[in-house]
Amino acid sequence: MDTKKLFRGFWSLFKGYWSSEDKWKARGLLAVVIAMNFAMVYLLVQLNEWYQIFWDALQNYEQERFFPLLGRFSALAFIYIIIAVYAVYLRQMLQIKWRTWMTNNYLRAWLDGQTYYRLQDATDNPDQRISEDIGQFVNLSLALLIDFLKQLTTLAAFGVVLWNLSGSITIAGLVIPGYMFWFSLIYSGIGTVLAHKVGRKLIALNFDQQKYEADFRFSMMRVRENSESIAFYRGEQAEMEGFNLKFSNVIKNYWQLMKKTKHLNFYANGYAQLAVLVPYLMAYPRYFAKEIQLGGLMQISSAFGRVQDALSFFVDSYDTLANLAAVINRLAGFTEHMDEAKKIQSKVTTSTAPELKISALNVSLPTGRELLKKLSLQLENAKSLLVTGASGCGKSTLLRTLAGIWNYASGEISLPQNSRVMFLPQKPYLPLGTLRRALIYPAAECDSPPDDKLKKILQTVELPDLADKLDVADDWSRILSLGEQQRLAFARVLLSAPDYVFLDEATSALDEPREVEMYQLLRKELPAVTVVSVGHRSTLFKLHDMQLHLDGRGNYQLAASY
Repeated sequence: MDTKKLFRGFWSLFKGYWSSEDKWKARGLLAVVIAMNFAMVYLLVQLNEWYQIFWDALQNYEQERFFPLLGRFSALAFIYIIIAVYAVYLRQMLQIKWRTWMTNNYLRAWLDGQTYYRLQDATDNPDQRISEDIGQFVNLSLALLIDFLKQLTTLAAFGVVLWNLSGSITIAGLVIPGYMFWFSLIYSGIGTVLAHKVGRKLIALNFDQQKYEADFRFSMMRVRENSESIAFYRGEQAEMEGFNLKFSNVIKNYWQLMKKTKHLNFYANGYAQLAVLVPYLMAYPRYFAKEIQLGGLMQISSAFGRVQDALSFFVDSYDTLANLAAVINRLAGFTEHMDEAKKIQSKVTTSTAPELKISALNVSLPTGRELLKKLSLQLENAKSLLVTGASGCGKSTLLRTLAGIWNYASGEISLPQNSRVMFLPQKPYLPLGTLRRALIYPAAECDSPPDDKLKKILQTVELPDLADKLDVADDWSRILSLGEQQRLAFARVLLSAPDYVFLDEATSALDEPREVEMYQLLRKELPAVTVVSVGHRSTLFKLHDMQLHLDGRGNYQLAASY
């Protein structure tokens, strides 16, 4: 990423919070933190003056001034400590508020319009970008911003002090006033350019390191989520090979990162240590000429060090800046992919009608292959439709289109106004937490029906053993078999009582008698519900009123079921 694009990415990420509804609180808190850092610079100037007075008193053996000067130092140091502690505390408070705002914004954008679904193959590890990269961006940006302003103030304050203490020097008949200040400026400028040359590869290496770390962590998450399947396959050796491959990327990149960091550290430490000697070398002629006393020499050394630290901000912070650049690249890329995903809109129009009506519906794959051409049908309320066809013919894709999450389609879909719709996938999603939460999902626990109703429904779908575990928190997708999960999904339908329910092989893990029971249960408990099912079993035909058969080449047949 070039420099201009990097700055644009930074600004697009940075500006949101500071122009949001919380902007005045945020700006006020930032102003307090900056003011406290300015106060710390002022106290450092006072301490710099104290150095001259103290060392001059020692050189002149002025014993009566010794303890009063120590008392003054203690007072200044005490005030400095209090301000320094609260400056960090308030900065961390601002970090929390900024990170909370950014995280909520990203979560909303990620979930809005099923963006998380559309991004499945477009971006890697969105969880890391939201949970870690946002935190790093906020922490690094705020720390660098405040440190930059502090160093800028330090430069202004101690630059004047150093200028006044430097005097002038004559080189080839040219009188140069404030020569130490100019030397410090040139020294730091050259140092910054060289630091960039030494450390510029760190940006790409930090970017890759975060990616490889996230890939390695995600591979372990996959094993945890699919532990039973892996155990059945005895796939431990294959998984270990996968871990080793992912981890080897982490280590290889980290070695490169270590080498480049070593080079940068050699340079930065050498640069810093050389800067310790420079003020003495520059000031020693005036000291030995007795133009300044020991206190003046120490004050010059302290002032030069402060000016040098301020001017060396980019040298000292280069590694941090490289980390920030990598984070900006990742977050900016994530934001760009989300924006692109939202631009891809389905050409399917929706309207209202007394019953489910599909008109001239075309469905295709991203490759352009047509799965369905000009499908038109009308399904009476309280009736049922079975969608059949060979694997890969587009049955599930048709349901995705009806759900509004498939973008490669066109046509019109009509439903009654304010109708309630529910979709059941083959493998139900069970969120982490209590069984109650899994049962009433996607409703919130605060809207949970009474326990008596929940227990009765669990017994109705033949899960009586779960009736007393409503408030037990666990990984229920691991504990329950797929058949039990599918029955739990039917319990959700009974709780929600939708007008339309779409089932994508939602009984595939049940035996045929129990499958029949679940469909009959729907008819008994929800006689007005309209059902659209995807399935393969012949036993499903007699449970539906109509059949839609797809051939996978765009053609279809609509007939009465039997």
